[in-house]
Amino acid sequence: MYSPPTDQDDEHRMRREFARSADRLSVTLDGPEIWGWHGRTLSSHAAHPDHGSCWLRMLSAPQDKAGGKIWEGNREAAVLLDDRVHKPALHGTSHDTRDGYAHLAELHSFVSEPVCSSTPVLRQNLHLPSTWWQSLREDLEKVNKTPTERVAVRQEWVDRSVPRFLDLPAPRITEWATAHGDLHAANLTSVTPVLLDWEGFGLAPVGYDAAMLLAYSLLAPGFAGRVREAFPVLATESGRVAQLVVLTELVQSASRGDHPELIPPLRALAAELA
Repeated sequence: MYSPPTDQDDEHRMRREFARSADRLSVTLDGPEIWGWHGRTLSSHAAHPDHGSCWLRMLSAPQDKAGGKIWEGNREAAVLLDDRVHKPALHGTSHDTRDGYAHLAELHSFVSEPVCSSTPVLRQNLHLPSTWWQSLREDLEKVNKTPTERVAVRQEWVDRSVPRFLDLPAPRITEWATAHGDLHAANLTSVTPVLLDWEGFGLAPVGYDAAMLLAYSLLAPGFAGRVREAFPVLATESGRVAQLVVLTELVQSASRGDHPELIPPLRALAAELA
């Protein structure tokens, strides 16, 4: 769980617009508020007269920056993948612009299963049944085969960023597949699993989701080993490329203050893959 925005005016604006979003989508908020990364999103359990138990999530951004991959990801994933993989269904959306900010609210079906971790970085080993891994593999295979024009990773970014953050030559991506785009323990429930938060959905290097799950699990070696067993693609050249791309993303993120404790194992894995 993250914290509200550091600016109190932003915090009050988010709460005010969240209540307006609930009214537009005809839901009653009946749970604690949950803040997202850097206070960029606000969510809560809600009740709808037709859909019943739901999850209301509102994304906010300055008006001139609203749009693009993250802004549209959940909606586009819903069109292509609702009822095909284990993910929350999207019941409706609401968009409003006010005082220079855009607010996108999404009403999802509520998932009662607990997530595997409260944060993206997994710090302790999880002992999950083989059926959990099989379900995850099957869902990711369906995602991989789903055609989309959305792009989650661009070669141009790889060319610039891998030398800068890993001090390694940029790999060439030759195999692409559709990916969830942000696969880590906080976006996976511990029973089915259900895959949450599809903002980053789009084309990426083959093996990208497995590489992301591995990189965020490096502080839990037992689980990381299970990821490698479950996804043999990681041992291929395509998997090596995907891992270098993900490692670059996470080192870049850590350089901005996100999960700096991951930097040593990320760099150690990059050295192994070089």
